[in-house]
Amino acid sequence: MKTKNIFTFSGSSLVVLILASAISACGFIWPFLVSDSISRPQWLFILATPVALAIFMIGVSNGNLDAKSVALLAVLSALIAALRPLGTGAVGIEPMWFVLILSARVFGPSFGFLLGALSMVLSALITGGIGPWLSYQAFAAAWIGLGVACIPRKIRGKKEIAALVVYGILAAEFFGIAMDLQFWPWYLGVDSQLSFQAGAAVSENLRNFLTYHFYSAMAWDIPRAIFTSLLLIVAGKPILHTLRRAHTRARFLTPVEFREVSEREIAPLATQQLRQS
Repeated sequence: MKTKNIFTFSGSSLVVLILASAISACGFIWPFLVSDSISRPQWLFILATPVALAIFMIGVSNGNLDAKSVALLAVLSALIAALRPLGTGAVGIEPMWFVLILSARVFGPSFGFLLGALSMVLSALITGGIGPWLSYQAFAAAWIGLGVACIPRKIRGKKEIAALVVYGILAAEFFGIAMDLQFWPWYLGVDSQLSFQAGAAVSENLRNFLTYHFYSAMAWDIPRAIFTSLLLIVAGKPILHTLRRAHTRARFLTPVEFREVSEREIAPLATQQLRQS
């Protein structure tokens, strides 16, 4: 049985999503867009972060996120934030990604976007990892949650797990590329053959970055992809079933109706409670 998304970007929230993503994307790819060296591209994220917060506030104010949806978002964010320090990023052992991917699969990619961003921020608060890198991590995780929309909603069973595994591998590589983009211009200085060269051609800087990335990816991206894939293969099916069952039983966005009950309707209920007691 297909499960409906509990939150979908539309109207004003879709506009701010596009705006936030466009601004934050510039924060990742700025080395290929500028002719001179700039020291603080984080100002782009200073603009994007409140826009992302606006997405959440618009969703709540428009009724797209009810109390149960907000509570679920908080619980899953806390779970992911607690899982992230378990691997401490060591050689790509990061169990948080399979929870994010499966949650976005069940509750929808728009929910996955909010979950990815919020869980990264919460994890940074817990571990003291607040810094200029946090915005990069938050938006990269948010895009991974949003990207689950690429997987067709109709597929189930082994095909669904296989598609999630492929997506998990691609997501692991994407996160590695995104994290390398944040410090590649500063990490190697200006004297290395793989350094960012201010004012150089886009093709030259792109070649330097890709060479640097794939030299460093062996110790991070490949273990991350393998570990995430194994978790999806081993635990994907039961967790998907559990999340879908919770989605069905919670009846998200189902309006609560209050009505007066007559004495004739109350009497049978009172008798039944007395018999049970």
